[in-house]
Amino acid sequence: MSLSEDYLHHLIAACWFVLCWAGYTRYAHAKGKTTPCLASVLHLYREDWMRRMLLRENRIADANVIGNLERNASFFASSTLIILAGILTVLGASERAVSLLADLPFVQSASRGMSEVKLLGLGVVFVYAFFTFSWCMRQYNFAAVLVGSAPMIGERHVTEQERKAFAERTARVISMAANQFNYGLRAYYFGMATLAWFINPWFFMLVSTGVVVVLYRREFHSDVLEVMVYTQTPAFEPAKEKNE
Repeated sequence: MSLSEDYLHHLIAACWFVLCWAGYTRYAHAKGKTTPCLASVLHLYREDWMRRMLLRENRIADANVIGNLERNASFFASSTLIILAGILTVLGASERAVSLLADLPFVQSASRGMSEVKLLGLGVVFVYAFFTFSWCMRQYNFAAVLVGSAPMIGERHVTEQERKAFAERTARVISMAANQFNYGLRAYYFGMATLAWFINPWFFMLVSTGVVVVLYRREFHSDVLEVMVYTQTPAFEPAKEKNE
């Protein structure tokens, strides 16, 4: 195999990876508009949450829930920085990393330059994840401000139409933050797939396809989605009085 053919295989694998990631993101966004999925169903629950929040005098619990969601995004953003630091460390010792990979079974030999390209690609994935999680944190901050500015029950000058519009607007902001968190998690999924690139470009393509299948099943055909869309309520017959 010539050097040009070797690079061509890696280029095909990288293009397939980008196609899987971008294609599934676009497909999930379009299909979610017409088909129940985790994102669309959770948005309906968020609208119910905000409508019920406007009926409560004490909104501390609602603020705590948004704070917990923000902390989840903060945890992943911090973890992403640690991962990026590890990638930069490996880049500084690329020769040793190449020698270690060469000793592993089923690993295709690669030059130092190609190994650095793979590490840079992995770094780009997690840089994207960091920016996504940080933007998610900011949007949850915006949602917390909206909850703090929610009209109280006793405010007579606020109409029901304005309360309904406020609930929908706040739920939409929370859903936008949740979507950013979802994009960050997808970056982690595809970042794990990028590790297969160090073994073999064809295995990299196979794992990228497998990630798409896993994401699709979890978002559109998972058990938790079925429970949230429809949960049958058991019918209980009234207990009959015992004759003494």
